[in-house]
Amino acid sequence: MAAFVLAAAAALFGQDSLTNPFFGMVYVWWWVGLPFASVLFGPVWKAISPVRTIHAGLARVTGGDPARGVLEYPARLGMWPAAIGLFAFVWLELVYDNSSQLGDVRLWCVTYLAIMLVGGAVFGSGFYEKADPFEVFSTLAARISPWRTEQTATSRPRIVLCSPLANLAATPATAGLTAVMAVLFGSTAFDSFGKSEWWLRTIYGSSLSANVLNNIALIVFCVGAGVVFAAGCVLTRAAKDVRRARLPDLFAHSLVPIIVAYFVAHYLTLFVDYGLQTLSLVSDPFGKGWDLFGTAGVAPTFWFSYHPTFLATLKVLAVVVGHVAAAVAAHDRALQVLPSTHRITGQLPLLITMVGFTAGGLMLLFSA
Repeated sequence: MAAFVLAAAAALFGQDSLTNPFFGMVYVWWWVGLPFASVLFGPVWKAISPVRTIHAGLARVTGGDPARGVLEYPARLGMWPAAIGLFAFVWLELVYDNSSQLGDVRLWCVTYLAIMLVGGAVFGSGFYEKADPFEVFSTLAARISPWRTEQTATSRPRIVLCSPLANLAATPATAGLTAVMAVLFGSTAFDSFGKSEWWLRTIYGSSLSANVLNNIALIVFCVGAGVVFAAGCVLTRAAKDVRRARLPDLFAHSLVPIIVAYFVAHYLTLFVDYGLQTLSLVSDPFGKGWDLFGTAGVAPTFWFSYHPTFLATLKVLAVVVGHVAAAVAAHDRALQVLPSTHRITGQLPLLITMVGFTAGGLMLLFSA
């Protein structure tokens, strides 16, 4: 809550310039740092979310139960609200012309906060598990964390070390899960594609504006990623007790390692360099020359820029390891949901899809 108050103060009273730490707190610490922290420590946002804290505080003041709302959350909605929220954020970050204008980013965050608080009041705190885009993203990234909680005889949970793939396999096949993965996967791929020489030449030579073309491309990448993955899942024969339409959501968890790997490959340097720069700026949230936390002297070293070979190797390793882990997770799920006579041949469409994602990911990585 202290960090939330600091960010809100910088958003309300800080300068409308990129030296305002609010931009780094939103785009670097929140968006990029959240999945990294979740992989290391588990579902971080569920534990520290200021939305949950405010919701619980309002419930205590009114004497209500924060877990209960006026209505029951519709199961058919699943994670679709989170998918829409994630798309709204990546649109703000990657496509919107005024993504570096303080008023516009502030309005987005206020809208997010208002929707979450209203949703929590109507459906209870369980609303956040399905509809909060950042909690859903954090929880999914935590599925490849080496930690999990285990109930003990004293009813107090204990943290234990476990296989990340075992955590991943326990991901529930919720409605809208494929849409969430498609937005995360497609938007990260578009981020690389948007920096490619071919796309920049296309924009400069087109009669349409760059904003229109980027909007179209972002939608195509997100929808295309979901359609290609869903096609790879349904082009097989499921077991008798499994509907073919459910296969994409049953296999969607296998994309988590790819998405985390893409975040490492695409945003590691941003997180390290601009994360440190943001740490410096938070000591002076209003541009008054202050040094509130003694971090004003912190400066990025740009170490990765001076070691391009190491950075390139790290990016390739991240993409390859992420895709291998995804293939293993998909194979394990195939053994559960495919009939015994199709456990090998039934995986071929999804295997082709994974190979295509790997080749496409590496091509986009090096074309940016």
